[in-house]
Order: sequence, then structure tokens, then C-alpha cells
Amino acid sequence: MPRIAFPLSLIALALSACSDSGAAREEIRVVGSSTVYPFTTAVAESFNNSRPDMRAPVIESTGTGAGINQFCAGIGPQHPDLLNASRRMTIGEFEQCAANGVTEIMEVQVGADGLAIAQAAQAQPLSLTRAHLYRALAANPMGRPNTARTWADVDPALPAIPITVFGPPSTSGTRDSFNELMMEPGCEAAWPAAAELEGDAYDEACVLIRSDGPYVDAGENDNLIVQKLVADPSAIGIFGFSYLEENASRVRGLPIDGTTPTYETVASGAYPGARPLYIYVKKRHIRAVPGLAAFLEDYAAAWGPDGPLVRRGMIAAPAPVRERSAAIIARGMTLSADALR
Repeated sequence: MPRIAFPLSLIALALSACSDSGAAREEIRVVGSSTVYPFTTAVAESFNNSRPDMRAPVIESTGTGAGINQFCAGIGPQHPDLLNASRRMTIGEFEQCAANGVTEIMEVQVGADGLAIAQAAQAQPLSLTRAHLYRALAANPMGRPNTARTWADVDPALPAIPITVFGPPSTSGTRDSFNELMMEPGCEAAWPAAAELEGDAYDEACVLIRSDGPYVDAGENDNLIVQKLVADPSAIGIFGFSYLEENASRVRGLPIDGTTPTYETVASGAYPGARPLYIYVKKRHIRAVPGLAAFLEDYAAAWGPDGPLVRRGMIAAPAPVRERSAAIIARGMTLSADALR
């Protein structure tokens, strides 16, 4: 793949942006999604092995929301170069970046993932719908305070076991995806009148997660959720599909609306929890930070159907998406506000 070429004026601007803020950095710095973290880490390991003379990239698993706040805080060596994201940046976040001088952002879809709802392998098999999840976890299902304590309270056909769901915090892109892919459709299926609500009223009724015990904020560490499921077989957990694959002997995916999360159902979009995964890159950092251009090329070389990221649990994006993402890297194409509206 050809290297990224930029005008000399842009290179000078990038270098001055870094030098104005202090000494230039010699290592790539990445923040963001815990779901994308293992894939970016795999690329970093390959990058390191093939370039032992360069500093190892520093990758932090902060969650998408917290990562965006760091990424958008400014330009220069004290700010991250790259953001892992398990959901797309919003127009509000894009404008937040711009307000802090973070412009010329490259948006690269690196693959896909499934938002898995899982239980311990030894647990009584459970099959749920998005309406079940909404009724179990919404703070105000159908506009009323949630009193359900067992799955049988949600639906008499479900077992009378306590509702215990280990999931990500509100700062996580996985939580945002859960709201978008599970809670909102579940709300509208269970309560068609919700489609007429707007703004805060809709969020209160459809998106707000209950805080009285059944939903347990388990932090950004998805491996910890796996451990909690093994310790409590009556519970279910929410995390990325890659963690489901990595721990197939210990946990299994629940069918949601009749479809089980598998590589095939996520890749085809048949599984209702399928979602794209992204990295965001500061174009102005590419020439200022040693190895960043090569790191992006390594990423593009690794995300194919037979590539190492798929072996780590990523779902390869369709060929047209991969081609578009590779072109964004090769040509330094940047994201526009209109694309997010």
C-alpha cells in the first residue's frame, strides 16, 4: 500500500503544533474502546516486532466516551494520536474536537463486531428478545418505574431467576451500542407509543438504565465480566463478540430475537447486535509522530478475512468497506460534519 503523502505546509503545521506544546513524542499514543483495544494491540505487537528500533505504541483502554474526550482535547504531544471507537463519533463530539483545534480527522472502519449478550456455559439456556431486555433493564419501562426482579416478572415464559446483568458503564461505546441496538428497538417493540416521544422524554422512557440493582456496572474490562458470569451462572453479561469467541469454553451467546451471535450472523447483519468498529486519526499528527503512517498501513494489512485480526475475533468488514477504509488511509481523506448528520 502506498505511503501517505501530504503537502510540506501541512507537515510543517503538524510539527509546529507538536513543538508549540512541548517536546515531540517518539511513540504512538492510542486511547478509547475496550472492544477495539485487543485489535489495535495486535497491530501494535506486529508493528513492534517488525520495527524493533522504534518505540512501542502506548494503548490505553479507556472506553469510547472517555477516549473521545481525551482525543478531542487538543493537538500536540500531550494528546492522543488515535482513538479506538466501538461506535461512530457523533456530530456533537466532532464539533467538540473542532472547538479545541482538532480538525482534519480521519475516520476508518477497521471491521465489525457483535454486541454479545452472554451467559456462563453451564447456565440454564436463556433466549431473549430486545423487548425482554428493555422490560428488564429500563428504569421506566412503558413510562412507569421498573419493579421487575426476576425474568419471570418480565415474561411468565422465562425462568423465575433474579435479573442480574453485568454490563459496561455509561462512558463506554459498548453501552452506547447497547442502547442503540437493544434498548431503543426493544422499547418501541414493547411500547409502540414510544415512537412519538422526543428528546429527554424518549431517553427517560427508552434509554435510561435502571440503577436499583439488576444492572451492574462492571467497568471497562470485558474479561472481568466473563469472570463474573462464570462465578454467577444465573447472570448474563454484555460485551463484544471477540470476548465471546476468546472464551467459548466458558461462556455462550444468548439468542436475541431468535438469532445467536456467530461470525456468520454478525458479518451478514442478521444478528441484531452487529455493529461497526472504528479508529479515528489526527491527520496533523501523522508526520509529527514517528511510525504513525506505517502503523495505519499495518492496520489495513491486518483486517482482511484471512488476516490476524479476524483470528483475534474481529469480524472482517465487507470488501467495499475495507477498500474505502484503505483509501482513506492511503489518501489522508478526512471526515466532514455533513457525513455525521
